[in-house]
Amino acid sequence: MKNSEVADVLYEIADMLEMQGIQFKPNAYRKAARSVEESSEDVNAVYKASGRAALQKKFAGVGASISEKIGELLTTGKLGYYEKLKKQFPKHISELMEVPGLGPKRIRLLHGRLKISNLSQLEDAAKKHKISALAGFGKTSEEDILKGIGIFRRGRERMLLGYALPQALEIEAMLKGAADNVSIAGSLRRRKETIGDIDILAASSNPGKVMNYFVSMPDVSRVLAKGMTKSSVLLKSGLQVDLRVVDASSFGAALQYFTGSKEHNIALREIAARKRLKLNEYGLFRGKKRIAGKTEAEIYRKLGIGYMEPELRENRGELSLRIPKIIPYNSILGDLHTHTRFSDGADSVEDMVSAAKKLGYGYIAITDHSKSTRIAHGLSEEKMLSHINRIKAVGKKIKGIKVLAGSEVDILPDGGLDYPDSLLKKMDVVIGSVHSRFKSSGEQMTSRIITALQNPHLDILGHPTGRLIGRREPYDADLKKVFRAAADNHVYLEINSHPERTDLNDINVMAAKQQGCRFVISTDAHSTAGLEYMQLGTAVARRAWLASKDVVNTASAKQFLNLLKK
Repeated sequence: MKNSEVADVLYEIADMLEMQGIQFKPNAYRKAARSVEESSEDVNAVYKASGRAALQKKFAGVGASISEKIGELLTTGKLGYYEKLKKQFPKHISELMEVPGLGPKRIRLLHGRLKISNLSQLEDAAKKHKISALAGFGKTSEEDILKGIGIFRRGRERMLLGYALPQALEIEAMLKGAADNVSIAGSLRRRKETIGDIDILAASSNPGKVMNYFVSMPDVSRVLAKGMTKSSVLLKSGLQVDLRVVDASSFGAALQYFTGSKEHNIALREIAARKRLKLNEYGLFRGKKRIAGKTEAEIYRKLGIGYMEPELRENRGELSLRIPKIIPYNSILGDLHTHTRFSDGADSVEDMVSAAKKLGYGYIAITDHSKSTRIAHGLSEEKMLSHINRIKAVGKKIKGIKVLAGSEVDILPDGGLDYPDSLLKKMDVVIGSVHSRFKSSGEQMTSRIITALQNPHLDILGHPTGRLIGRREPYDADLKKVFRAAADNHVYLEINSHPERTDLNDINVMAAKQQGCRFVISTDAHSTAGLEYMQLGTAVARRAWLASKDVVNTASAKQFLNLLKK
């Protein structure tokens, strides 16, 4: 079993225990689930090498009881405790946990009062206004549930880039042993924030061999179609993967065509037509003679266009405007938004710093939550002072990387920050984020954020729209005014790389740059494995046409600290 599959079982156990009204245990299972899910360690390999004791050592939150259950799951493929719990609930009730705005307590209440045990029953009850009649709900809650159902269904139709990309890269790597050339294509190659399925293109003189290998991969749960040029499979994760095999002479043309976007391709074909050429998935033709097709680069070159990075291909003017060289992957020199086990993270300060050093970073900021974020175990003023000293002590201990002490500080409803200025001035980096009252009016939220941006100690505005993709819509705020205020007050805007956020998105980043803003790309990592998310934020920056100079943490530690001085 994969880490993600083990984590899914632990998360479900936590949800079912909470629906039963059990205290404390749900949080223990969720902490263990997050640790397993986000770890770079293969849970199978750890268990096979050293057994349950190793599970407890390697994965934060995994104690004796949970390690025993993980061991049973890995050795038998089943977990008796989990199966017993499931029998106590209606078959489809777990899907209600995925609806934004519904938690275990509300689900238990809805099931007890209205016998709601699946999504269709929930929607029917909401539309018939049965939910608003219940104490503790009301009309607004009912409307929110209907909106949540819509968000949930849209989320089911598409998968987050951060979860699809590792699967696609794994398949791409496996296919390279069977084909002459292989590449991810489609919206995944353009790094869209969500994708419908995975498109992969291969070149081979023996397509039958490639297809036989493809449909027999270990993660395939069902073969949907198999042919000599195209096959489709369904993975155990639920993702569909489509593979096309072409001749090497047309691989570049096919890759360009199947990468898209459709709008970019139409514009490119129009350019070809004006030059009396014909462009399709087989190549670029002058009459019947193919003049390009082996590589994408020669297609663009023959059309008189510089090579177009996949992330740019959205027909936003990229074919006619002069675009600066976009920020390369692996150009970030420091991660500025990370959490440890001292708030809601899974690993220690030492673990996070050591992992960042291994990734080649020159600096890392430890930014655990402030006191008002109780659900994330935010630190009191006294505890934050001690934590700053702890972080600085680790910085002295671990050489070769600059360790910055900071905090992700709540932006309070009145726009104030969650710590007094006397404490904020002791920090190297202050991130301000909204974590409450997401349903405030646009005017209230805009005023709240702009007031925070005027605080001289605020360095970065964290995840500026507050969205969670497929779970929570962005809060209402006048972003143009927010961006202008950020630029005026020299506050950097975060491109948060967490797969469920990628906030700001590419459209907002483009708009913010026009207002004169500069950016940081950070991971919001809650474990050492979460530090690997950086490429997702970099992909957003690339899609938004940002150059390295637009992103301040492409600078060295010394240069970055100078940039923070307002």
